[in-house]
Amino acid sequence: MKKIIVTGALGQIGSELVGKLRAIYGTDAVLATDIRAAQQDGPFEILDVTEGKRMHELAKDFGADTMIHMAALLSATAEKNPVFAWNLNMGGLMNALEVSRELNLQFFTPSSIGAFGPSTPKDNTPQDTLQRPTTMYGVNKVAGELLCDYYFTRFGVDTRGVRFPGLISYATPPGGGTTDYAVDIYYKAIEEGKYTSYIAEGTYMDMMYMPDALQAIVDLMEADGSKLVHRNAFNISAMSFEPSQIAAEIQKHIPSFTVEYDVDPVRQAIADSWPNAIDSSAAKAEWGFKAQYDLASMTVDMLEKLKK
Repeated sequence: MKKIIVTGALGQIGSELVGKLRAIYGTDAVLATDIRAAQQDGPFEILDVTEGKRMHELAKDFGADTMIHMAALLSATAEKNPVFAWNLNMGGLMNALEVSRELNLQFFTPSSIGAFGPSTPKDNTPQDTLQRPTTMYGVNKVAGELLCDYYFTRFGVDTRGVRFPGLISYATPPGGGTTDYAVDIYYKAIEEGKYTSYIAEGTYMDMMYMPDALQAIVDLMEADGSKLVHRNAFNISAMSFEPSQIAAEIQKHIPSFTVEYDVDPVRQAIADSWPNAIDSSAAKAEWGFKAQYDLASMTVDMLEKLKK
């Protein structure tokens, strides 16, 4: 990666990813794009990812050799407007893949544990397994995984991707995902000393701290392509926990913190359809994936950063 165009640069992942990429490759080597304007320390352009011609022009004029496509509607938000979610998520992805084919760009887009469904094995979920999601977001992600594989085998586009678990960050607020309770709980712990969880006690989901997620993108994109068996949609995860466990970890630092439950049936149904814990062994074997943070170390860092 030498010159990188990032779509969805103001989103949950993109907003932090752009900064990391600029720190590694140089401020002027990363073109951030999003549908709305924002003040940036480096190159920035407004881009609606459903406008393929505009995307092509920006990538070509910038001289990009890499496309990192992050623009998407997340799980809970997508369920509220599934037609819009399909048009944005799949239309944007198709445009990004076409631009990458036309300009011979290396390509990354994330999938998600949302690509799994109720019939997927819940524990130690394999890299290659049954994928029958019951959400529009999940359908988008499965279709996206297959589309990226197709562009690699049919056109030779160097497509790469991971299945992200829930991502936890102190830098960006929740963005409409089912796993966002694990972000919001830290904010509420400091601001109010209590939290009402929309996810039921005992509901396990895979999670990862944002610094590990960002490093995973860089590591995968820099990996030797000849060693990648799967290329797209690698399972990656750092930890799996349920709401009372994260609450107990916070209470080690804020003893008065309390949690109540007011379960949202829509997001709970989504969570129930996902695995409890996935197997990341393929990512570890093929490109050396390794997470640095567990629940305890993440909690310490989250609370310290948010208090500042």
